[in-house]
Amino acid sequence: MIRWAALLAAAVLAGCATVEPVEVPTRVKAIEETLPPAKTFARASPTPPVRSNANIASDFVSLHFALEGGAQLPVFTRFETPITVRLTGLPTPSMQRDLTLLLNRLRREAGIDIRQISDGTANITIEAVSQDQIHEMLPQAACFVVPNSSSFEEYRRDRRKQKSSWSRLNSRERLGIFVPYDVSPQEKRDCLHEEVAQALGPLNDLYHLPDSVFNDDNIHTVLTGFDMLILRTAYAPELRSGMTREQVEAVLPGVLSRLNPRGNTLPAQPVSDTPREWINAIQKSLRLQVSAQRRMRAAQRAAQIGREQGWTDHRRAYPYYVMGRMAQFDNPQKALQNYQLALQYLRAAPGTEVHQAYVTTQTAAFALARGKGPETLPELDKAIGVMTRAENASQLATLLLLKSEALNQAGRSAQARSVRLDSLAWARYGFGSETVVRSLMQNVAEGPANSRGG
Repeated sequence: MIRWAALLAAAVLAGCATVEPVEVPTRVKAIEETLPPAKTFARASPTPPVRSNANIASDFVSLHFALEGGAQLPVFTRFETPITVRLTGLPTPSMQRDLTLLLNRLRREAGIDIRQISDGTANITIEAVSQDQIHEMLPQAACFVVPNSSSFEEYRRDRRKQKSSWSRLNSRERLGIFVPYDVSPQEKRDCLHEEVAQALGPLNDLYHLPDSVFNDDNIHTVLTGFDMLILRTAYAPELRSGMTREQVEAVLPGVLSRLNPRGNTLPAQPVSDTPREWINAIQKSLRLQVSAQRRMRAAQRAAQIGREQGWTDHRRAYPYYVMGRMAQFDNPQKALQNYQLALQYLRAAPGTEVHQAYVTTQTAAFALARGKGPETLPELDKAIGVMTRAENASQLATLLLLKSEALNQAGRSAQARSVRLDSLAWARYGFGSETVVRSLMQNVAEGPANSRGG
């Protein structure tokens, strides 16, 4: 699963996220020992899916019987025995902590028999490697999962062999996941959630899903209530590896009726497929290697396809968010218009609270630049609550920083400093300690009166 994370970095801090480490000023070193510790999310609070079981059944089949590139899979596959997981390579302490939390969730919410082992051959081996090693294999990927490999070297050696082909699997017995150790704690956690979920279940992504990590828009960074239902369904006793699409479709209504009775009471909603042309346009618009003009034309083409499709969901909004991000420095007024269009479509689509919070990060920054920060406080507080439930520390840190600046503009400097320190604690988890946090440390050292939010 390729993560298009470059675009979705937070608005105020995104520029800092690519800065090379710099020498820390003496006055910042003086306060370094008193900085708040990095905050982390202790327990998930996922929202159950609010969709018809008929829609969920269709999504389940689409997720399990195709690859992201569109290739169809002949049979359903999963692990047929209790699942063991091993963490190898050069893992950081945060990786182990987040893996433990994830495995606990999978046992509790998805009912999967999964546990970590410290040695021997595991069903799923998670190896912590460098970003350079990952980009050597897949230049656009942040992390990835492969079949029938237990180490990066084994995959490097055998990646062109039939054993490494998902389409040739009849069941899952041994998989390898490769996660970079030299990125922020949140990026490592996000990779763990996406790749472990893919190792266990769906191999496809669907852009029409508003509430899932099985969507390359990366709006959701941890497994949602919908995702856990999909995984619980995949490991229901009525299913087994080797079943055909028709066989799975025949048993899904009964399985979902048992696991998600609420879904029986909701009417099915029409859902259109996402054309490959739209997917290609969106992916091109996010590739930083492509020129800005070509990226903008690709986003505009995606917006045009959305109009032609008659979409009213988050897919209609997404190209405008992308165009806003690309225009915000060169044409701020046009960027704001694109963000407002995105919000217009999102507010009419249920289940898009997280999407709206992303856009709020951008529109609040515009309001602050015009000296209207206090007016944004209610929307900022709403978005902060949404991102807290979504466990997105990088966006949460940015929203808190924006709130701090809004409080400064309202003359509430003491509260602004407290919120800024809270932002710093989340930034240490969301962005890491070598770039953005040092920039924030400088702002804290200077005090709220002189800081300008990034």
